[in-house]
Amino acid sequence: MDRLKPIFLALLLLVISSNSWAQQTIASKDKGLTTATSETIFVHANATTFVTGETLFYKLYCLNPENSKPSNISKIAYVELFDTKKTSVFKHKLFLENGMGQGDFFVPTSLKTGNYKLIAHTTWMLNKSEATFYEMDIIIVNPFQVNEEKKSEKKEGETVSNNSSTANSNPTETENLALALNKNSFSNRDLVQLKIKSLTDLLQGGNYSLSVRKLEELPFKKQLSTTNFSKIASKANHSIAKKESDLLLPELRGEIISGKIISNNENNSVENKTVALSVSGKSFAFKTAKTNTSGNFIFNLEKPYHYSDVTVQVMSESRQDFTIILDESKSINTNLISNQPVLELNKELKTSLEERSVASQIENAYFSKKTDSIAAIQNQNLFYNPLSKDYILDDFARFPSLKETITEVVLEMYYTKSKGKYSIGVRDNDPLRELSESALVLIDGLAIQDVDELFEYDMANIYKISIVQGGYYYGSNAYNGIISFITKNNDFVSKAKGDYLLKPEMIRPLKKKIYYKPDYTNAAKNARIPDYRYQIAWIPELTLDKVENAVSFYTSDITGTFEIVLEGFTANGTPVSLKKSFEVK
Repeated sequence: MDRLKPIFLALLLLVISSNSWAQQTIASKDKGLTTATSETIFVHANATTFVTGETLFYKLYCLNPENSKPSNISKIAYVELFDTKKTSVFKHKLFLENGMGQGDFFVPTSLKTGNYKLIAHTTWMLNKSEATFYEMDIIIVNPFQVNEEKKSEKKEGETVSNNSSTANSNPTETENLALALNKNSFSNRDLVQLKIKSLTDLLQGGNYSLSVRKLEELPFKKQLSTTNFSKIASKANHSIAKKESDLLLPELRGEIISGKIISNNENNSVENKTVALSVSGKSFAFKTAKTNTSGNFIFNLEKPYHYSDVTVQVMSESRQDFTIILDESKSINTNLISNQPVLELNKELKTSLEERSVASQIENAYFSKKTDSIAAIQNQNLFYNPLSKDYILDDFARFPSLKETITEVVLEMYYTKSKGKYSIGVRDNDPLRELSESALVLIDGLAIQDVDELFEYDMANIYKISIVQGGYYYGSNAYNGIISFITKNNDFVSKAKGDYLLKPEMIRPLKKKIYYKPDYTNAAKNARIPDYRYQIAWIPELTLDKVENAVSFYTSDITGTFEIVLEGFTANGTPVSLKKSFEVK
C-alpha cells in the first residue's frame, strides 16, 4: 500500500492543478484579482549621476497604491534603462519577495554621455490606461568620449542641478524618527556609527534601503522620495484600459514563459500536445504543459531559477512535425517615455570629472580585492524528491559506458535495442504494475527523447543517477518511472535539433548580492590597498526591528561632504524618507 501512496498523491495534485490555463484562472480568483486591482512601483537608486566605471545600485518596491503596502499581485518586476533615442541599454528581471527586489548595473565605457531613463514596471502594470510605470532621470558621463549630440537650450522646468543645494531638502528628523551619528566629522577610513531612532515601534516590520554617498558635484537630477511618491501614487489613475480578453496575465505566482506550437503537417492537431520546459542547472526546473485548441501553452516558474540554459520542446514521437514559437517579453510602449533634453556640461566641471573618473579607475583596478558576493541560493528540491534512489557513481567502480553502468551499477534500469535505436526503462518491483508508458529520462533537467546520445556520452562526466520506480504522474502525463542523470559540472549539451526544440536567449532573474564592505579594524591589513569609494555604503535590505537600530560602515580615502539617505515604507505603508550629511576631512 505504501508503494501506491506517491501515485495517489500525484493523481490528487493532477486533479487540483488541471492544466496551466486553468491554473491562471483559479489563482486569479483565489487572490480576488480583478481589473480594478492595481499596483505601482517605487525605486530608490544610490544616485542619479554616474561616471562610466561606476555602479548604479537600486532597490525596487512593488506596492499597493492605495496604502503603500507590499503588493501581493506580481512576483516578477522589470527594470530597464533607455537612452535619448529610447533604445534599451539593459533590462533586468527581478524575482520579488514580499514585493521587494534589488539589482545593480555596472556603467560601461561603451555608453555615451547623456540623459537616460530608468524605467520599472510589472507585466500587470502594462494593462493600465496611462503611463504609470516608474520613471527616473539618470545622467551618465563618459570622460573617454566626445559628446556628439548637438547643444540645445535648457527646457523650462528641467530639474538639473550643478550643486547640492537640494540634497538636504528632506528633514533629518520627523516627529517620531531621527538619524544620529557618533560624531559630525570623520577622518579617512574612520568608523561611522549611525543610529536610526524611532520613538515608537513605527519602523518595525517595514522595508528600507540605505545609501551613503559623497554629495554630487556634477549635474544631477533630484530623486523622488517615498513621501512625495506616495502622494503622487495615491492620486494617479490606476484603472485598467484593456478588455478582459486582451489583458496581459499578471505574473501572480512567479515567472511566466508562454508560447505556441505550429503544425508543419495540416493533418496534425496542435491541441493537447505536451510541451516541456527545462532550466538546466544544479537545482534544475522541469515543467510540462498541455496546449490549448490554438496550440498555446504557458509555464509558471514559482521560484527564481537563475540558470541561463533554457530549453522548450514538444514531447511527442511526431515532434518533428511541429515548430515552437515563444511569446516575446512584454515591455512598455516607448512612446510613453518622456523626451529627454541634450545634456550639456560646462568646462568648470573638468576637475571634478577627472577626479571622479580617476577614482573609478582605481577602484576597478582593485576589483579582485573588493568583490561583491552572491547571496546564498537555497537549492530547490527536485520535483521527484524524496522518492528517488540515488547512485553517486564515485561510490562505485567507474565504467566508461552507459551499457556497463546499467549492467553493473544501476540494477533498476534496463536497456533494449531495436532497429538500431536504443531505449531505456525502469524495472518495477512488481512487473504486473508497470505502466505501458515509457520512462521520463532527464539529464541536468533536460528531457531526452532520443536516448541514443546517452549511449555515446562519457560516463566519467556523470556525477549521479537518480531512479524513481513505478508509475509517476507529472502534470497530465504518466511515466513508467524516472531516470535522472546529473553531470559533474551541469554542462550537458544535447545533440537534438529541430524546430520542435528551442533554446532561447532569455532574461533570467537577477541573483541577490551581498555588497562589499571594508573592515579597517586592523588598519595595517589593507593599508597598501587604495580606497577611492564615492559610495561608502549601500544596504538594499535594511532591517529596523528595534526602537534604536545601529548601522556601521567605514569612510574611504575620499574627503568632502557625504550624505546618508534612508528610504522605505513601514509595515502599515507609511513612507519613510530621511537624510543627514557629515564631513570627511
